[in-house]
Amino acid sequence: MSAVLSRITTAPASALTLAIALALAGTAAAQDTAPAETGSETTRTLDRISVTGSRIKRTDIEAALPVTVIQKEEIEAQGISSAEQLLMYMNVAGNGSDNLSANAGIAPADLRGNNGVSGANLRGQGADATLVLLNGRRVATHGLRGTAVDLNSIPFAAIDRVEVLRDGASAVYGTDAIGGVINFITRTDYQGAQVSAFVDMPEEGGGNIYRTDFLVGGGDLDRDRWNAFLSVGAKKNDILRGNARDFSNGFQPERGLSPDTRGTPFATIFNLAGSLTAAGLSAPDGATVNGVNILDLPGGPGCEAGGDMMGPYDHRLWSTTATNVASQYGCAWDYPAAAVMLQPLETLQAIGRATFRLNDAHQAYVEFMGSNAKANRIFEPNQISSSATETAVFNPSTWYPLNDRTRETYDMVYDALSGQFGADALAYGAPIAYRWRCMECGPREIQTTTKAFRFMTGIDGTVGGWDYSLGLSRASSESESELGTGYHYVEGLQAAFARGLLNPFLMPGQQQSPEALAALQAASAQGVVLYGGKSTVTNFDAVFSGSIGQLPGGDLQVAFGADLRREAFEFNGDPRAAESRPAVFNAPFDDANALPEATRDVKAVFTEIHLPFFERFEATLAGRYDHYSGFGGTANPKVSFKWQPLDALAIRGAYSTGFKVPEFSKLFSGMTESQNNALDLADPATCPGGVVDETVAGCEQIDPDILTGGNPDLAPEESRQKSLGFVLAPVDWFNMSMDWWQIERINTIRTGPDLDILREYYDLYSDNWIRDASGTVVLVDRRFVNSGGTLMSGVEVDLNFRGELAGGNWNVNLNGSYLDNYQDKLLEFMPYSDNKVGEYIRYWSLPLRWKHTLGFAWSRGDWSHSLTQLYRHGYKDEEPTSVSSGHYIPSQWNPDVDRYISYNYSTTYSGFEGLRLTFGVKNLLDEDPPFTAHKNDWASGAGWEPRIADPRGRAYTLMVQYDFW
Repeated sequence: MSAVLSRITTAPASALTLAIALALAGTAAAQDTAPAETGSETTRTLDRISVTGSRIKRTDIEAALPVTVIQKEEIEAQGISSAEQLLMYMNVAGNGSDNLSANAGIAPADLRGNNGVSGANLRGQGADATLVLLNGRRVATHGLRGTAVDLNSIPFAAIDRVEVLRDGASAVYGTDAIGGVINFITRTDYQGAQVSAFVDMPEEGGGNIYRTDFLVGGGDLDRDRWNAFLSVGAKKNDILRGNARDFSNGFQPERGLSPDTRGTPFATIFNLAGSLTAAGLSAPDGATVNGVNILDLPGGPGCEAGGDMMGPYDHRLWSTTATNVASQYGCAWDYPAAAVMLQPLETLQAIGRATFRLNDAHQAYVEFMGSNAKANRIFEPNQISSSATETAVFNPSTWYPLNDRTRETYDMVYDALSGQFGADALAYGAPIAYRWRCMECGPREIQTTTKAFRFMTGIDGTVGGWDYSLGLSRASSESESELGTGYHYVEGLQAAFARGLLNPFLMPGQQQSPEALAALQAASAQGVVLYGGKSTVTNFDAVFSGSIGQLPGGDLQVAFGADLRREAFEFNGDPRAAESRPAVFNAPFDDANALPEATRDVKAVFTEIHLPFFERFEATLAGRYDHYSGFGGTANPKVSFKWQPLDALAIRGAYSTGFKVPEFSKLFSGMTESQNNALDLADPATCPGGVVDETVAGCEQIDPDILTGGNPDLAPEESRQKSLGFVLAPVDWFNMSMDWWQIERINTIRTGPDLDILREYYDLYSDNWIRDASGTVVLVDRRFVNSGGTLMSGVEVDLNFRGELAGGNWNVNLNGSYLDNYQDKLLEFMPYSDNKVGEYIRYWSLPLRWKHTLGFAWSRGDWSHSLTQLYRHGYKDEEPTSVSSGHYIPSQWNPDVDRYISYNYSTTYSGFEGLRLTFGVKNLLDEDPPFTAHKNDWASGAGWEPRIADPRGRAYTLMVQYDFW
């Protein structure tokens, strides 16, 4: 990450000043010019600039706050083609479900609606607590949830650099900057015409990335007193299917991983009242069995014969007791590997800006940004599950019947069952109840289109020695999701199954009848709109800064201003007329969360004072008062300092507080009931601990639904941030920085505690177990709540070495993030948990102990080369159900997930006039992601972790850039 600030132009700068330009920012890029010799009298001067994290313009880049600056050249050298990829590359970013791979599949209720969204998550605080800016001002959050900015809307081709404030900034920018600030800064005065094309192609195929961009601009601000430019870019991410890589494999039972489904392409039979097997089936040892697949019976061909990605259902892994062998004749299907590893995405982005120099002291500008992103979230085909309930979709009238069309198949199933269990156990002629994966139905697809824009105009300049900046902007993000393949109207499906048109017992090579396929086509719900949403933000801000006096260390500078903002959000459910809404099977409509436009006004004033008490000691005081309609006001201070006891050493630190109001969707979303997937849940009122144990009365399995949704009684979150660090530059060829940080969040807004917590602390959460008149648990309440909070701390380090080699210049950079502590607590009065760093956590940010990038770069003349190592530390894996219950440990079970290391190489040649060529190899050694046995009912990735690794393997990149003038 290049730290060389491009604004260095002409006031003497100390060796530490120049070194900090590297140390503050991460990986330094090799420079074509030789470094100044020690003792050189060469001087440089600095224009007064604003760096992210401060409103005061100054020449001093030795800031008290840790700011990472990533230059365009470094981004291109790493083969990074999107803001999402950049965040995956950065060590300060958390490891959450914030990318198009990690959020491709399973998601908790409060993350539904993030179709096609890529988020920024600094220091593991979440995308909703990380402020994303474009040219220093806000953009709208994504239209479907309104919680976080979608990085796919950022016009990445026009980016000149990215500044990352690795510290809380609520006192400067507002309440949602708890984790930090990412400021994408575009060009402002481009002249010329440039076209570029980029391709990123994995060696094994699938997951290709293509990008093409055009940039044109004209007008010289100094000579013509105007400049205007336009950048347009198009990008396409091809799909990477879950079965396209060998490591994506859910059938590794010896290591603790096996699919938890008996919905297979060759159907599994269940004992339901009124069905063929209603009397129950018994194994030779007398145990009752259920969920029988005839392929897995003794003497049968085996589950693998049933089709691709079928295999035995490992009942031992998913049982809570050793005596539970009911599924011993079951087959499973690798549904995690059937999901996609990378969602297909197409984006069109544009940004234009016109700047007018009114005179030598004032300039005005207008800017427009627009984007259109189309994402296709693809899941495995639907599972058809028979039910004995008359009101269920697949009630007894839809079970596999015996008639002239079905007789041959029916008799095949009957003969196989009677051969094993005896004819007396069967009711010939009764329909067959089953669970089936409808491959002919096609994969389920949710296609989401997001249109975003921002219009901004402003004026800035200097009056009487005071700098000012006024800006007015309006930004919007509007999204709509519609059904693709794989979804069908209930009525059409029921009719097809009732007649026996669809045969759930076909072997590979056999096909459904033309009549059955026609029935599926006629019942298709493709094109039905699920929901849509719109998020808008209108903002006016004014900032004034200047000097109000002198202190022994220099000018006493102050900035003050105001920020007026209106936020709005609306969410639309099923747009079809209420009287004509035929049901669509398993479609995730979200009518319960439909929300007419909700608005709130935010009024803020802020100030910042830079106090250079002495030549070697300075402090900055900042404060902001925000008033939110509906929540009242909050004041948040920030104090930072820098002390330079030696020419080569600067010590810095900061303390601040934050305040974060709940998003509209968390306040006003409706209530949703969804299926509970836990297999080991018992009623904690009658079974302390709430874990199933069939041998103990009161510990029988229960199966309540889960209640999720908004909570209008939510209170704002609060936070406290601290940091302390140093920058050291003893010689011109070496510098380093190290910063300790701590973030404590109070009243953290989350979904209600998970089932493990709810049953462990039943006395505290007894009201969350909702019962019917008989006392049976029918719902578990997991709506949004203010939880106790979280406490995280860590250390970030950056080391840079540079020198000369073989007639060129080289540098080595190590940028790392060490997470020391991650604790949470359920309620404010409770103590914090044990440290969870290095442990598996579902959905949210995975707290890795250590992450780093280690890079070597060398350049000479027209050539430059870079080699970078990306390292992600291992962690404790999620335990299989049988391991956590203690009754069965797989032979190769390893509780530790291995580290993940990959290498990227690139070379650039710029020897042709106007032409720049960059070739790269990502994942040079073709390293597979490390194995994990995490449970795929709650996580994406079949045997691998998408929050950590890139599943594409070795990939080749090529960028061609040509400047016409």
